Amino acid sequence: MKKINIYETDTLVAQYCDFQYGDDYFGVENFAKVCAQKAIKYTSDTKQQNALDLGCATGRASFELACGFEHVTGIDYSENFVRVGKELQRTGSIGYLQNGEGELTTDKKIVVDDYEFKNNLAKVTFFQGDACNLEPKFSGYDLIMATNLIDRLYEPQLFLKNIHERISSGGVLVLTSPYTWSEEYTAKEFWIGGVRDEKGVEISTLDGLKKILEENFDLLATEDVPFVIRETSRKFQHTISQMSVWRKR
Repeated sequence: MKKINIYETDTLVAQYCDFQYGDDYFGVENFAKVCAQKAIKYTSDTKQQNALDLGCATGRASFELACGFEHVTGIDYSENFVRVGKELQRTGSIGYLQNGEGELTTDKKIVVDDYEFKNNLAKVTFFQGDACNLEPKFSGYDLIMATNLIDRLYEPQLFLKNIHERISSGGVLVLTSPYTWSEEYTAKEFWIGGVRDEKGVEISTLDGLKKILEENFDLLATEDVPFVIRETSRKFQHTISQMSVWRKR
């Protein structure tokens, strides 16, 4: 069943603007940029023509992917998130409020000319959409990248079982996730991993991914990709996401 989108708030939009376009913290590089660069590297032996950035949020990774791909489609469940990417394309800048202490905030501004992707904006098209129920037109991709998405889907198995239909033969699927399964987002019956089976054996999320994806994909690599989300001037989330890279047979 389709869930209510908990991301449709101005506060979260501002937080993700800061996460995707703001400063780096504690020596951790920008997550969206790093993921896009790694995805470009892992697809260096493909056409690199069409890429899909699922769960694109405010669009940074989509723009970064456009540095290596001819066209990039960015899709997010949140219309408010997608609107940021569209506004950057339309006007070249957008403002947001960065949280400080209590009710204190700082005016911040994203200016496209400050980023290396500035000449590739026209190569990206943004849509609001549901990763578990994509329109048929979203297919034929050389790369599909879904960053920190699967543990926030209401039915991740549905997404994973059908995603091969949208990737060209020899194309690449890049998934990242910290595997923070929560019933707030996903009913426990749909968790890919982080559970025990009926015999009490632990099932990791990577094991769950292999069980579903290996029918159509070969696992190329896994690696850890850290990220930091700034909540306030003195509170940060430091998380380690696992990237898994799959090639469609």
